[in-house]
Amino acid sequence: MNTSTVNISTAVPVATPPTKPTTVALPQPTPFPMSVQEYAAKLEQLHNFTPVRLDLDHTQKQRMLDTKVYDASDPLLVLERQRARDIMTVYNTTSQSSSDGLLKREALLYLLTRGQLGKNCWIEPPFNCDYGCNITMGERVYMNFNCVVLDCGYVEIGDFTLFAPNVQLFGAAHPLNPEIRSSGIEFGMPIKIGKHVWVGGGAIICPGVTIGDGATIGAGSVVTKNVPAYTVVGGNPAKIIRVLDKDECDKEFQEHQERMAKGTHMDDWTPAPKGTLALPLK
Repeated sequence: MNTSTVNISTAVPVATPPTKPTTVALPQPTPFPMSVQEYAAKLEQLHNFTPVRLDLDHTQKQRMLDTKVYDASDPLLVLERQRARDIMTVYNTTSQSSSDGLLKREALLYLLTRGQLGKNCWIEPPFNCDYGCNITMGERVYMNFNCVVLDCGYVEIGDFTLFAPNVQLFGAAHPLNPEIRSSGIEFGMPIKIGKHVWVGGGAIICPGVTIGDGATIGAGSVVTKNVPAYTVVGGNPAKIIRVLDKDECDKEFQEHQERMAKGTHMDDWTPAPKGTLALPLK
């Protein structure tokens, strides 16, 4: 008799439990017993990054951030640019294949922005910027490969904003007069990008531009003027192509949430022919 089928309540021999199916255990990342701030301090010592010099004169830096002409060869500004390059050199060689690598990236971004970034930001290497410390990012900001930020003015990026590859944010500017420009003085202007913005590949955002919440910037656009919220712009210079209906977008999002609850949010959807975010096929 096959003991594997015997009722153990009426038989003396104990049935052998059925063999469990063989499964392949996936490697699990090892929790790293160190906070982002602690790891940042460790990296600071390990790589001997150019130090933050709060003791140096801040006049030229403040002029830069106040959108006034300034001298870019100022000792403090030179050191701060060098520090950013030190950090980016390490960041651009990091790997995402381990818990240590992911924490290292987060710690380096923490050092670069001096803590001015929200949770779950993700920047694909290579990434380059002028100072880093003039950049503020909200939660879940994503930058694809080879993005550049010249943060000679404050650069503010809102939550859930996405950047395709090769996007460039230019906060640096120079005098139009060629002789004055050759003297070395320059000026910076802020760039402000709202929440839920999508910036297409190769787009250029020029100094002083503000982009409203929910806007979409077409690939290859050169944005020289402010972009209203919930618009689609494209071209060189970028112009409004489409205006999204905020109420329709909100309604559509609610429908999407309802579909998610049913598990059907991936069915019968297409890029919006009416200019909204997404519409179910009829």
